[in-house]
Amino acid sequence: MEVSVVVCTYAMDRYEAFSETVESAYAQTYDSVEVVLVVDGNEAVFDRVREDFSDRPNTVIHCNDENRGISYSRTKGAELASGEIVAFIDDDAVAEEDWVANLVDVYESTDAIAVGGDVRPDWQVAKPDFFPEEFYWLVGVVEPGFAEDGEEVRNTYGSNISYRREQFLEVGGYDPNTGRKGDKHLQAHEAPVGIRLLNTFGKGMIFTESAIVHHKLFEYRGEFTWLVFRSFWQGYSKRVMDLLYPNAPDNKSAYLNQLMMHFVPKRLSALIRSPSIAGVKQLLTIFVFTAVVGLGYLYATLTPGVVEKANS
Repeated sequence: MEVSVVVCTYAMDRYEAFSETVESAYAQTYDSVEVVLVVDGNEAVFDRVREDFSDRPNTVIHCNDENRGISYSRTKGAELASGEIVAFIDDDAVAEEDWVANLVDVYESTDAIAVGGDVRPDWQVAKPDFFPEEFYWLVGVVEPGFAEDGEEVRNTYGSNISYRREQFLEVGGYDPNTGRKGDKHLQAHEAPVGIRLLNTFGKGMIFTESAIVHHKLFEYRGEFTWLVFRSFWQGYSKRVMDLLYPNAPDNKSAYLNQLMMHFVPKRLSALIRSPSIAGVKQLLTIFVFTAVVGLGYLYATLTPGVVEKANS
């Protein structure tokens, strides 16, 4: 079973982190790995990628003719790939050496059409004392209670996600109107693929704890204002997904129930037993982020033509 690892990048200031990502793909213990590198419309970065990696075996390098966004680039990478499985990792993450091998184990032992793994935080600065782990999903890291090992979910996080290539392309890959592109902030580009796979094949994605990626979290990802901004657009994006896929299964209510009925009482109990400034900050942050996500959802609900704007 050949696996194509797709890494997309777009800016020179991300090149050092991108290079570490690519090297982790080459360092996999699994034998049959192809590495597909997609540069999103930046000729200077493309030239450097060719200089650094074009002589590596089993490597495909492509540059988009203009900046098309992460979703377009990932789908393009899958189209260029030759592997039966296509695995995606962000350009600021590093995979453990057995990452691909552990993804393949699930495909070979089940009838899975999609498998995603654990994403762990790799703080490049000290972790902010106000940031609660329950909201790690804001920075693309698996939060406590996300899923059990081997559980079927709609999708995992984009820094550690894989599909059977044929089925991924059959449902159209990633929607180019979602994901990072210029100043557009529509999130959740993994969700539509998961929904279309469920609708077409009746199967979701298998989550495996053993396939591990470490996601670099740079200083800006720990800034309170950035996280509030991110929370708003996550809420906005969730409303867009509800409008685009009104009959799709979702876990918003389950997550909110788990947050308020399990994690908040657990934190309150811990604060009573052992008071701390950081504990108070994190509890308050949970309420702030939850409210801002709701505000983003409400804003999208009240905005005329929100789907048309997302697609423009």
